Amino acid sequence: MPAAADANALGRYLRVRRALARPDAAGVPGQGNRRVPGLRREEVAFLAGVSSDYYVRLEQGRDRHPSDQVLLAIARALQLDEDATAYLLQLAKPPIPRSKRTRRPEKVSDSIRTLISSWPLTAAYVQGMYMDILAANNLATALCPFYTPGRNTMLDAFTEPEMRELRPDWDVMTARAVPHMRSIAGADTGDPRLVELVGELSLRSERFRTLWARQDVKHKATGTSLFNHPQVGPLALNYERLLIPGGDMQALVTYHAQPGSDSEERLRLLDSITTTDASVRPRPARPHTPTPDH
Repeated sequence: MPAAADANALGRYLRVRRALARPDAAGVPGQGNRRVPGLRREEVAFLAGVSSDYYVRLEQGRDRHPSDQVLLAIARALQLDEDATAYLLQLAKPPIPRSKRTRRPEKVSDSIRTLISSWPLTAAYVQGMYMDILAANNLATALCPFYTPGRNTMLDAFTEPEMRELRPDWDVMTARAVPHMRSIAGADTGDPRLVELVGELSLRSERFRTLWARQDVKHKATGTSLFNHPQVGPLALNYERLLIPGGDMQALVTYHAQPGSDSEERLRLLDSITTTDASVRPRPARPHTPTPDH
């Protein structure tokens, strides 16, 4: 994803979302003879209350400063939710000049490290703004060996075959991860580290390329994750993703079981194994090798 591709980010986003919009949901008649998916430009313009010529200029990048009122009307026409609408508004803002100073290494405070290490039945790790794992407690690494400091959760999710075996909800998990990644990146898709990460993922994973091209944006901070652990069996765990105040987009990610459930008993067993079985100690981070998925 070269930086030059961001010159008309707003127009590209509008085109993608227009193709994904449902004409029937928008109340557009004549569904049987449509030759292209989604809405036509003139239909979006009509639904948003703007001229077709003006909307075409927006998609082509010839007008890059629409008012928030116009953008909100277009968002309604395209059936965008709250997260996608906020992203659309971001894309129309003038880019903020990026500092030329080298970004400082991300560090986790001692208080956060102490906090997550004190939770016996809650797997937890700290994730940086580029989805790198910065800290993790023992239970998190026992739950998933890739939840280890030095790993990148996006690269592991899409390029490690073991992850598909561990996560029976792999399709759902990956479909959720990409919109979240875009929500964290915001409109600054020219960030050098993000460009590098998206480029590597795009080369190595066809599924990532497909999901990234949709330009979905969703900041989902809670839900249920499924694991098929080789030692303790199936687990259904509630996850929470909480931004750490003052942490420069660092997030605390936790997994816990419903009290009294089978998953809680299995998590308790995993915790006991963690303290006695050296086989579940964190394995060292290793470089990712380019093995594209199929």
